[in-house]
Amino acid sequence: MLLTIDIGNTNMVLGVFDGETIVEHWRIATVPDRTADEIAVVLHGLLQQSGVIRDSDLHGISLCSTVPSVLHEMREVCRKYYGDRPTVIVEPGVKTGVPIRYDNPKEVGSDRIMNSLAAIHLYGGPAIVVDFGTSTNFDAVSAKGEFVGGALAPGIEISVDALARRAAQLLKVELTRPPRIIGKSTVEALQSGIVYGFAGQVEGIARRMAAELSPADPDAVTVIATGGLAPLVINEVSAIDHHEPWLTLIGLRLVYERNVGTGPTSRAETDRAETSVLPGTAPGNLRT
Repeated sequence: MLLTIDIGNTNMVLGVFDGETIVEHWRIATVPDRTADEIAVVLHGLLQQSGVIRDSDLHGISLCSTVPSVLHEMREVCRKYYGDRPTVIVEPGVKTGVPIRYDNPKEVGSDRIMNSLAAIHLYGGPAIVVDFGTSTNFDAVSAKGEFVGGALAPGIEISVDALARRAAQLLKVELTRPPRIIGKSTVEALQSGIVYGFAGQVEGIARRMAAELSPADPDAVTVIATGGLAPLVINEVSAIDHHEPWLTLIGLRLVYERNVGTGPTSRAETDRAETSVLPGTAPGNLRT
């Protein structure tokens, strides 16, 4: 079984794959000052409580991170506690099979590349990934499987927190779909503005990006939603074609398979990847 870990600014999402099937998953808070030993204890506890997975069942680890301090500790976890198993860490300079058409490729978060890889694998291109996380990321993928850019907007929770801090009479509310658009209370009005406001933002940006990505046929662009807050608004956005909650984890599985050589991979993906382990790479931290 393969352990995949997506370390975001707010949450860490972990999933265990048996082949192509995700058999267990967890979402825990990202704690920047948590030590490697503490992370290992949490990880061991999650595996134990599952009842069907043990540390010894894991044959490898694939991870990405947008939090440098946590990534540093995760390297130590992999070295100290799982050093006998191959580990793929996605970071700048790593070959993923996704060409990056960006002014400075190192600026692109590894999670965005994993989403792009999984999107092209599952649905083909051109495609747009909308990731509802700490920020709302819109990532454009060409028909050739290239990451060609995107848009970044404040996430839903960030916007709610900012509103509560700046407006003395407005409190934080539960993030849930209100019963009507025209709110009959302050709570309903806030929920309406949050849910339908973000739905309108996603609809507008996705449609404009599709028109730019495929001018001749914008409808040919597949729009995929992912991220922990996606269920809050996706039913209000007609532009979204698919909801894939484990998109980033699927991308991590694909990168692991390319580098370690396990699992099915299409010929086109193999040709794009051209992956190899770089000289001087330590065991347990394979470079793609």
